[in-house]
Amino acid sequence: MLRVFDFVRDMTMLAVIVRLVSAAVCGGLVGMERELKRRPAGFRTHILICVGGAMTILTNLYLYQVMHLYTDISRMGAQVIAGISFIGAGTIIVTKHRRVKGLTTAAGLWAVGIIGLACGAGYVELALFTTAMVLLAEMLLVKLEYRFVKRVRGVSLYVEYQHASAIQDVMHVLQERGVAVNDLEISRTKAEGEQEARYSAVLAVQGERKELDSSVIPAVAAMPDVFNIEEL
Repeated sequence: MLRVFDFVRDMTMLAVIVRLVSAAVCGGLVGMERELKRRPAGFRTHILICVGGAMTILTNLYLYQVMHLYTDISRMGAQVIAGISFIGAGTIIVTKHRRVKGLTTAAGLWAVGIIGLACGAGYVELALFTTAMVLLAEMLLVKLEYRFVKRVRGVSLYVEYQHASAIQDVMHVLQERGVAVNDLEISRTKAEGEQEARYSAVLAVQGERKELDSSVIPAVAAMPDVFNIEEL
């Protein structure tokens, strides 16, 4: 541990203030990145969660060191880690195209909650380093992830079409262009007031990425019974 932060580990008013401020700074840095990307949980949400975690562990330490109530000082912190899961679940959305969004934000909220616990415990250097790692993952490693995804041959295609028989024509187009279909899931929906049902399919396919983008997807989109096709 760094000696420069030794004063923070005491239960003085200055140490408490520094712990709370460091929690607000760490949570705000992560939240700002989410805010810039227009995610459900942004700047203020991350600050509140991080400061709340710091307050939780500070209260535990106060009861133990000042009030001399010798209880399990990790109990309240453990409840924070579990409780953040409920907040994180509220940021996860499954779209109508069965695409899951918000997992990174939910994981960030969980990490920020634990960063707050570290700040409240006085382990400020760990909190700062972890904040830097979280920002690195959310801002820089995402570019590496996109590059890796572009090289992956297996993708999932979401197709909306009018008649049930249209999926056979879609499969035929894929086979003609050398695209293998590993899995197929079909759903049928009928909105109120509509006479005919609509169909949607999620196809797990494997083929050359350039061929899919330049030839396969446009060919399927041009079919008369197909309303929409996109990559998940």
